[in-house]
Amino acid sequence: MNVVINLNKPRSLSSQEAVTRVKKALAAKKAGHAGTLDPIATGVLLVCLNEATKIVRFLSDLDKEYVTRLKLGERTDTYDSTGRVIEEKDFRSVTESRVRAVVEKATGFVKQTPPMYSAVKIGGTPLYKLARKGLEIERPERPVHISQIDLISFQPPYVDLRISCSKGTYIRTICDDIGEELGVGAHMVSLIRTRVGNFHVDDSLSLEHLDGNRESFHAIDSVLPGLEEIILDPDTYRRARNGIPIGVHCGVLSDRAWSGEDSCDGVYVRLKSPEKVLFGIGRLRDGEIRIERLLNT
Repeated sequence: MNVVINLNKPRSLSSQEAVTRVKKALAAKKAGHAGTLDPIATGVLLVCLNEATKIVRFLSDLDKEYVTRLKLGERTDTYDSTGRVIEEKDFRSVTESRVRAVVEKATGFVKQTPPMYSAVKIGGTPLYKLARKGLEIERPERPVHISQIDLISFQPPYVDLRISCSKGTYIRTICDDIGEELGVGAHMVSLIRTRVGNFHVDDSLSLEHLDGNRESFHAIDSVLPGLEEIILDPDTYRRARNGIPIGVHCGVLSDRAWSGEDSCDGVYVRLKSPEKVLFGIGRLRDGEIRIERLLNT
């Protein structure tokens, strides 16, 4: 079973624990996920089984959408409700118009500092392990793109937001930043990942229904529509199947994959046999396609 499962991760379960349960329930040899969700979060978790684990990196790059609730007036050391309250302020002066103004300023290309309570590694050690020892160290900022934030509800002390963003974005950091900008502090109390690329939470599958519903099981080929498809002739297919780079000109790619600018280096493509069966992922470099992933499907 080489598939990607659109799983609705339940609250209070880590992403890896959810993957382990799927792997065991479906007797998969290998399993992984494309994009971690904190235990407090629910929603779309893409679980890749067997050969599909080879495309995790491509799914991890997809944009995400979240619905989150933040609480005004309290800042925590983890930026969410699992942490210790480290600051309390009166939030009653905050108005809906003020929240809207702050939210609008939070969009665009920004640099985020990862929370101390996160899985980001510094010198090989996850930050959360240092945080649990009471340590706080300098963390390098990371560029992310927040394409849109919509205010869903304003019922102080709670504010509900819908956030569309790039990979690597920490929603609880956004909540903390909004609280700081408002001058009253805030922390995240709930989080639902409603979308990853074209995968929506409304179409997701719960752990309890893994055996009864296969509509949320997706073939590898079907989840990579953003990669150009190249069908090889028998001789080229044999060489590529053995990992040998194959020559190609950018002109074989459609405008969707190649803009026609100076170079198409770095473009990823789906490689298919003469029978149009996906067998690998290639990457264009110096006028040839180099094999990045071979799939035994």
